[in-house]
Amino acid sequence: MLPVLDLRGSALTTATLRGVLPRAAVDVASTLETIRPICEDVRERGSAALLDLAERFDGVRPASTRVPAEVLDKALIDLDPAVRAALEEAARRARLVHTAQRHPDVEVQVSPGGTVTERWVPVRRVGLYVPGGVVAYPSSVVMNVVPAQVAGVESLAVTSPPQRDNDGWPHPVVLAACALLGVDEVYAVGGAQAVAMFAYGTDECEPVDLVTGPGNIYVAAAKRLLKGIIGIDAEAGPTEVGILADAGANPVHVAADLISQAEHDENASCLLVTDSPDLVDAVQVEVDRQRGISLNQVQVDGALANQSAIVLVDDMSAGLTVVDEWAAEHLEILTADAAALARRVHNAGAIFVGDFAPVSLGDYLAGSNHVLPTGGTARHSGGLSVHSFLRSVHIVEYDRAALAEVADHIDALGGAESLLAHVNAVRVRIPKDPQSPRGSE
Repeated sequence: MLPVLDLRGSALTTATLRGVLPRAAVDVASTLETIRPICEDVRERGSAALLDLAERFDGVRPASTRVPAEVLDKALIDLDPAVRAALEEAARRARLVHTAQRHPDVEVQVSPGGTVTERWVPVRRVGLYVPGGVVAYPSSVVMNVVPAQVAGVESLAVTSPPQRDNDGWPHPVVLAACALLGVDEVYAVGGAQAVAMFAYGTDECEPVDLVTGPGNIYVAAAKRLLKGIIGIDAEAGPTEVGILADAGANPVHVAADLISQAEHDENASCLLVTDSPDLVDAVQVEVDRQRGISLNQVQVDGALANQSAIVLVDDMSAGLTVVDEWAAEHLEILTADAAALARRVHNAGAIFVGDFAPVSLGDYLAGSNHVLPTGGTARHSGGLSVHSFLRSVHIVEYDRAALAEVADHIDALGGAESLLAHVNAVRVRIPKDPQSPRGSE
C-alpha cells in the first residue's frame, strides 16, 4: 500500500510542501570522501588503477579498459534483430527531435559598424556514462550519443561497467548500441573511477571536456568532486515520476505507471496527486494486483513504501501547485483537460500528456530525451539536449566610429566602477581630444 497524504484544506505553501512531500534522501556530500581516494588513485596510476578497481567493485578484471573493436563488432552481429530494429527507430526519432533543437548562428547589428554574432560551438570531446551495474541500458546510449552527434561533437567516448558474465566487457547490448551508432571508443569502466578516467585521462583514454549521463550516487559524487576539471550535465539522483490524475483516470494505467518507475530502484520516488478518493482506493487495489509483474519486486516494494505517496488535494489547481513544487523528473497528466493543464506546469523534466503517453514511451521511443533532472532540480534545470553539448560564443566586431559612439558611456561606467584602465583601453584608441595625433588615426 502506498502511504496517503491528505492535503485537502491545507495551505499549500512552498515550505509546507517541501516539508511533507516524499523524496529519496541522497547525501552526495557524505559520499565525496568515499570516492576521493578512488579518483586520486586513477589520477596517479591510470589504467592500472582502473583494472584493480574493476576487480574490487565489479568482481572481474577486463583484459584492458578499452573495449576492442572486434568485441564491438561481434556484439552488433549477435544483437537480436528485434532489439536492433527498436534501437534504430529510437535513434531515428531522437535524431529528428534533437536536430530541431539546433539554432543557427545569429548576427545582430547593434549600431552602424558594430555587430555581435552569437555562434554555437560544440564541445570538442565528451565522455558519455551509461549505467550497467545491475540492468543494461542501451537506450541510454541512444539518449547520450544522438544529441552529441547532432551537436557536432567530434570526439565521443562511452563507458559502462564491466560485466562478469561478459568476459569483463560491458553488457553486449550496450556495446551493440554503441557500434550501431558509430561509436568505436568504448571503455569497460564504471562508477566514480569512470568519471575520474574521463577527467584525468589514462594511457588508453584521452581526457574529455564534458561528462554526461546518469549513474549511481558514486558517479554523482565524482561529478561534483571533479566539476571544474570537467564540465558535467547534472548530478543525477534516483528516478521519479509524478502523476496528476482526476476521477476519470484509469486506475489500471496509473498503477502500471507507478510500478514501472518503481522497478528501476528501491530509492525511486512515485507521487500520485489527485482530487479523487475513489481513484486512490482503486489505484491501491491495482498496485497490489500488478506489483508482481516486475522482475524487480524488491525494488518496487521498497520504492513504493519508503519515499512514495498518494497525495489528496481539493482540486486540480491545488494539484498543479503540488506537482510544480515537487518538480518531478517525469510528470504524467491524466485528466480530462490534460493538454491544457500541461501548459500550466512550470517545473518538470518531461511532461507526458494523456492516456497514451506513459513514461515508458519517453524512456525508449518518444523521440524526447530520457536523461532528465531529478531531486527537484527541474525547478531550474532541463534535460539533456543538443544544447548540453554546445557553447554560445559571442563574436564582437566594432569599427572606429562605432567605438567612438560609446566612448563617453564607457568613461562614465568605468569611472563609476573605479576601473580607469578599462577607460584607458578605449581612450588610447579614441582620444578625447580630436586634435591629438591619435584622433586622426
